[in-house]
Amino acid sequence: MEPFKWQCPHCNHHTTITNSNFKDNEFGLSINNADGSKLLYSYYIVCPNSDCNKYTLDAILLDTTYELRGQSYKHYDQKEKKRWRLIPNSFAKVFPKYVPTAIIQDYEEACSIISESPKASATLSRRCLQGMIRDYWKVKGNSLFKEIESIKDKIDPLTWQSIDATRKIGNIGAHMEKDINLIIEVEPNEAQALINLIEVLIKDWYINRHERQIMLEEIVNVGKTKTELKKKN
Repeated sequence: MEPFKWQCPHCNHHTTITNSNFKDNEFGLSINNADGSKLLYSYYIVCPNSDCNKYTLDAILLDTTYELRGQSYKHYDQKEKKRWRLIPNSFAKVFPKYVPTAIIQDYEEACSIISESPKASATLSRRCLQGMIRDYWKVKGNSLFKEIESIKDKIDPLTWQSIDATRKIGNIGAHMEKDINLIIEVEPNEAQALINLIEVLIKDWYINRHERQIMLEEIVNVGKTKTELKKKN
């Protein structure tokens, strides 16, 4: 396998994974059945951070096609059908305690149900986004649309477009279409994209602000210390 960059979901440590930290396995279902051939691919990764050293376990179910090649069946034309994070029990990242609890709860729940119901996950991402806008930007309108419009001139255009797209996708689960026979699905990769945006915004709006505050307070304290030393001399 080629080494790849990875962030541990237990300790948030950024690292590069190699063969020494990674193992995988495949189980093929080639028996004739009503749903077609499937391949179950699983892998686990051990965090190389000595202060953590915990493992993650993931499984992916794929639609596949089998054909006899030599003495054994080989699979090809794979398409991901479902994905599970088994350990820890969701794909949620661990964020600092100073991020509001309500936001973390919605984020973690959106992560935990992404495989079972991408539409519900997208709805929770929408709710999480609204909570972040109200908390961080101190705005509150009659609708999420108006709240997003009120911060349009405060953030960069691409971030704003991503936030507005999250609102629109989340609306699919939050509101029934006028034609109840019209069903618009949300794909797992689309729900994951919304979760990725939430993670980016938590880092940009909360973590970066907190780290900046600590750095500036440290500079102020250094200035006070030097001023006191100057007075004594």
